[in-house]
Amino acid sequence: MPRGIRVRTECIELVKQRMREKGFARQIDLAERIDRKQSTAYNFLNGKPVDYLNFLEFCNVLEFEVQEIADFEVLADTYTQKPQKIEKINNSPSFPPSLLSTCELEYPEGEVALDSPFYVERPPIEQRCYEEIEKPGFLIRIKAPQHMGKSSLLARILHQSENQGNITVAIDFQLAEEEFFSDLNKFLHWFCDTVTEAVAGNNRELLEKLLQQLDEHWKSGQRFGYMKTCKNYFERYLFPEINQPLVLGLETVDRLFEYPKIYRDFFGLLRALHEEAKRRDIWKKLRLVLVYSTEAYVPVDINQSPFNVGLAVELLEFRHEQVKDLAQRHQLNWSDTEVEKLTGLVGGHPFLVRLALYQIARQEINLAEFLQTAATAEGIYSKHLQRLESILQQQPELWDAMQEVASSNSPVHLPNVIRFKLYSLGLVKLQGDEVTPRCELYRQYFRSH
Repeated sequence: MPRGIRVRTECIELVKQRMREKGFARQIDLAERIDRKQSTAYNFLNGKPVDYLNFLEFCNVLEFEVQEIADFEVLADTYTQKPQKIEKINNSPSFPPSLLSTCELEYPEGEVALDSPFYVERPPIEQRCYEEIEKPGFLIRIKAPQHMGKSSLLARILHQSENQGNITVAIDFQLAEEEFFSDLNKFLHWFCDTVTEAVAGNNRELLEKLLQQLDEHWKSGQRFGYMKTCKNYFERYLFPEINQPLVLGLETVDRLFEYPKIYRDFFGLLRALHEEAKRRDIWKKLRLVLVYSTEAYVPVDINQSPFNVGLAVELLEFRHEQVKDLAQRHQLNWSDTEVEKLTGLVGGHPFLVRLALYQIARQEINLAEFLQTAATAEGIYSKHLQRLESILQQQPELWDAMQEVASSNSPVHLPNVIRFKLYSLGLVKLQGDEVTPRCELYRQYFRSH
């Protein structure tokens, strides 16, 4: 029987949606249903290998047939081929210290593991974030389109902070059930629940104590308002139980933009808490990391927005030297010309670059074949491109706009909301009030469609 199996990349969002539909608001809720660790649920939900029996139990709980979502092609590769090895590249400054002398190729999907030799640092971003998150009451904002490495950077910030003795909590709003966004009361109570559970960890006594205090305290919400009730819970109950700083990593916060009744108040609360740290010692314990694609098309009062304070980090595409270094890590001894052929089609887009290098390193395709087929239904990006196409077709105004951008030989002016939604999807680059395709791959594909 196979030892490990994972969810297919194109099924990950479907699985997360089914989890919410089945009433599991948090990863740990799903994990506890089958008596497993939260990390096991995280791996399952994000397309990382889990034990076959665990995979089967998750499928049973979520009412999936294994064959509906399982990545059998990867499973077959695992058991019919010897793992391809890559020799360590000596004196590579961007390699993590934990790199072993050899390593297996990694399929590029989701968050890059902390010990992965395929994570590309973008100096001075990482070191600056590590330094700033240790400052009392600090806030970091990580902004970039999809597939640019936001989750991977967040994971490293939280890991570094945890190593410094801080308590870290990661909340991905994409995993929150729809019902929690129905009103501010439910949302903030869920938010406090989630932070409390993570802070308590395996201390069940502390968890029960805090949750009981939270439920009792929350009754004051109708009198004082739920924003103040949330703030007071942290002050009166949560912070007194911890001696270390608390680092909250809030991922996919732009999902809240779909809920005007929530996002204005919640973002105003985050800004207020950040300002509180300048006046009151108790709030110096809190450090925030916000991760999002773009906030530009959402009207937020400048004095109540957390998007114009703290350290702003915008993840850019890989440079030529970084792509060449990454090719070497895949044991591809490429010249500058070969690197330029790749980046001429996909730019320095991290996901697109890594997928090409992975497939070429596995000898499933060569560079010439890749360049010829990449923008077609037979190319290695077919599933990625079809997913983007499907998203655009569900919003005709986005589809029409992308067609216009791909067909034009000069930058195109678009309405604000459409411009920033295309940017959030990673499809376009911004040039002032105008846009161009993010890379030649997207121009070719959407022009032909």
